Amino acid sequence: MKLHELTPAPGARKNRVRKGRGLGSGLGKTAGRGMKGQNSRSGGGVRTGFEGGQMPLYRRLPKRGFKNIFAKEFAEVNVSMLNRFENGDMVDPVALIESGILKNVCDGVRILGNGELTKQLTVRANGFTKSAEEKITAAGGKVEVI
Repeated sequence: MKLHELTPAPGARKNRVRKGRGLGSGLGKTAGRGMKGQNSRSGGGVRTGFEGGQMPLYRRLPKRGFKNIFAKEFAEVNVSMLNRFENGDMVDPVALIESGILKNVCDGVRILGNGELTKQLTVRANGFTKSAEEKITAAGGKVEVI
């Protein structure tokens, strides 16, 4: 078989529908848009969320709270998860991704103090809780803030 002999499977390609091209086509005259009304006109239709003049849902519901758009989102890792590493290892965001603990680091990595640490590690992260810092140093490791 040669490249010029290749053809798509039968029924894989359909002819495009030519709307508004005569009554015999089945989509002539009004081209499947019905008779009159907003949606029959060119440029017709309503915007997303429009409810025909009724007060839309997004305006009926009360606004609650405050969302800080500048807030940084940290990926959080518990101290107990760091036991996967070997003694003397350097644990940084790249190592956490490679080990499968994190998928992505968001705006940085923060180490939380939940669980126990049995390995002696050098941990580099953007932030530490006090309890996490104490547990890492108690196990003989080092804490470095990036």
